[in-house]
Amino acid sequence: MSDVKWKAFSLTHVEYPEGDRIGQLLAISSLTPLAIIVGFVTLILFRRDLHTIVFFVGALLNEAINLVMKKIIAEPRPLSRKGLYTEYGMPSSHSQMMWFFSSYSILFLIFRLRHINSSGLELIWKVLVALSLIATAVVVAYSRVYLLYHTWSQIIWGAVVGVMLGISWFSFTHLVLSPFFPTVASWRISERLMIRDTSLIPNIMWFEYTHARTENRARCRKLTSMKSQ
Repeated sequence: MSDVKWKAFSLTHVEYPEGDRIGQLLAISSLTPLAIIVGFVTLILFRRDLHTIVFFVGALLNEAINLVMKKIIAEPRPLSRKGLYTEYGMPSSHSQMMWFFSSYSILFLIFRLRHINSSGLELIWKVLVALSLIATAVVVAYSRVYLLYHTWSQIIWGAVVGVMLGISWFSFTHLVLSPFFPTVASWRISERLMIRDTSLIPNIMWFEYTHARTENRARCRKLTSMKSQ
C-alpha cells in the first residue's frame, strides 16, 4: 500500500486511505479511547464518585504499563510512513485500553449494577450493553490493523493484556479498595471537594433516578401549594 495516499482528520494524527469510506469509519472508531478519557474527566468533575476516580486511575495505570511494555519488547510497527511513527507497536495501546475498559465495565455490570429484585428485562439490557462493549473493542482493535498501525499479534496481545488488567483492577477495587471508600468519603478534604461514595448502593442509576423523581414531585407539590395560597 505504498502508493496509497493517506489523509488525516483535522486536529488528529489518525490517517486513513483517501476515498476509503470503511477506512474513514474505522479511523473515527479509533478515536474511542480518547472519548473514554474525556468521559472519565467529565464524570469525575460532575459526579465526583470514588469508584469512577479509581476506575480512571486504573485506566491511567493500564496506559503506563502499555508504555513500559512497548519499551521493553521494542517491536516495530508493521509499516513506516514518514513522520508518523515515533514509538513501538507491541502491544497495541488502543486494543489494550478498549479491552481494559470493556472487561472492567462488564464486571461492573455483573457485580455492581443490579436491582434488589432482578428481572429478565434487566438481564437482557445487561447482555446488550456487554455485547456492545465487546463489539466496540473488536472494531477499534481491528481498525488498527486495517489502517496499518499494528499487526494482528500486536492487537491480540493488547487485548489479552487489557482483559487481564481489567479483571485484576476490578477485583482489586471491588475486594480491597471499596471497603475503605466510606472512610475516604468522610475525610474533610473529600467533603470539601464533594467526593462521594456510592459503593453500598446496589444500582446507582436506579437510585439517582428514583431520588430525582421523588425530589421533583416534592418540589412540584410545594410550588403548587405556594401558588394556591
